[in-house]
Amino acid sequence: MNIPPASTSFPPSASRAGFRPETSSPATADDPSRTERSPAGSSEERLRLAALDELIQRDREVRAHEQAHAAAGGGYAGAPSYTYSRGPDGRLYAVGGEVGIDTAPVPGDPAATLRKMEVVQRAALAPAEPSAQDLQIAAEAQVQAMQARLELAVQQREESASASAEETAEKEAEPSQQAAGSGPKLDLYRRLQDDGSVASVVDLYA
Repeated sequence: MNIPPASTSFPPSASRAGFRPETSSPATADDPSRTERSPAGSSEERLRLAALDELIQRDREVRAHEQAHAAAGGGYAGAPSYTYSRGPDGRLYAVGGEVGIDTAPVPGDPAATLRKMEVVQRAALAPAEPSAQDLQIAAEAQVQAMQARLELAVQQREESASASAEETAEKEAEPSQQAAGSGPKLDLYRRLQDDGSVASVVDLYA
């Protein structure tokens, strides 16, 4: 996610920090050539101060933008990096920046991929005014999230079908196990009946 450098061109940087409007002096009043140069000097000074104000404002916006990306991206986002321009006061001001973020899906884990893409989307749209590249990254993360949801749904259906098949197989196996368990008892009764031992036991006389 990056912010392109400002397209505004700034006047050349000065060798001293801070500027003050020039004031006339007695020497200036007595020197017509110096008096004529004063308005031009004041105009240049105003331009330099305006350029400095614009750089300061740009620096604030860039840093706030990139820090919003980094904060929302959590462990998937890197540290902000900036491009700088030297101002009329000799200082460096951020005029562009970027934050790297991991947008690769998690192999073999659609649930983790879905969670990750939701974080990426939030990070891309975190600044107050997302850039065109930010919006593109958010759209790509949304597509990845949709694919992860589909894969997760298929995975859940397969797991549900497998569990249902196992349950059905267990239920079908229960009657056959019960029948197998009653077989020896019936056979024993038949053998006792055949050899007459059962009848001698139950044949009672009044």
